[in-house]
Order: sequence, then structure tokens, then C-alpha cells
Amino acid sequence: MKLRRVLLDLARIVADQAERDPVFAQQIAQALGSKEQATGAPETAHAQAKAERPKNRRPAAVLDPIAVAREGEAVLRTRLAALTLEQLKDVVADYGMDPGKLVMKWKDATRVSDRIVELAIARAQKGDAFRSD
Repeated sequence: MKLRRVLLDLARIVADQAERDPVFAQQIAQALGSKEQATGAPETAHAQAKAERPKNRRPAAVLDPIAVAREGEAVLRTRLAALTLEQLKDVVADYGMDPGKLVMKWKDATRVSDRIVELAIARAQKGDAFRSD
């Protein structure tokens, strides 16, 4: 238990010093292999997600179906129609639209697209009862 306390104190001291001294913060970031910019600000979330995506994961989705669903079902269906089956599966995987692990086995792009529309509209409208018009 004493070792835990010592390590926590050490981490707190290093973090406090890094907040006060940008040069020290940069040296810590380099030592840890962090991809922080010279200003100390981390890269954008999109760049980090693209660079750090594990090889066993599907590529990132090419569109946000929930944001598009807010524009309307017809718009969403049009945008999804332009995607390949693999791109549709990327959307399903990226937005967690297959909890039962069935959609990823489907071979029909229309069927996958219908599932995306169904869930995206439900998620886009979630909470509407509590919003004022």
C-alpha cells in the first residue's frame, strides 16, 4: 500500500510541474511518445482516431448517419444509397448499430441500409419529448 501512495505522489508532482513548465511538459510528452503539438494542445480527435485505429478494427465511417437523419429520412436514404456494402458495414460498426452481431453478416446492401435508417432516426429523435419546439 505504501508503494501505491509513493507512486501517486510522484505522478501528482510530475503533473503539477508539467502544468507550470511547458518545456518540461514537452519533454514528458516526447518521453512517453505522445503526439502533442509544440503548444501542448493535443491533435484533433479525428486525426488521433485515424492514426491510432487498431488494425483489427474496420475503417472509420464515411458519414454520420445520426446527423444526416436530422435532415430527414429521404436525405439519409439518398446518402446511404451512394455507399458500398463495406462502407455501410463501416457505418454500422462505427456507430454501434449491431449489438446482436447479425447485421455484419448480411450480404444485401438494402437490408443493411434499412437497419441504419431505422436506428439513426430513432437516435436522432431520442429525447425530443423533452425539447421545446
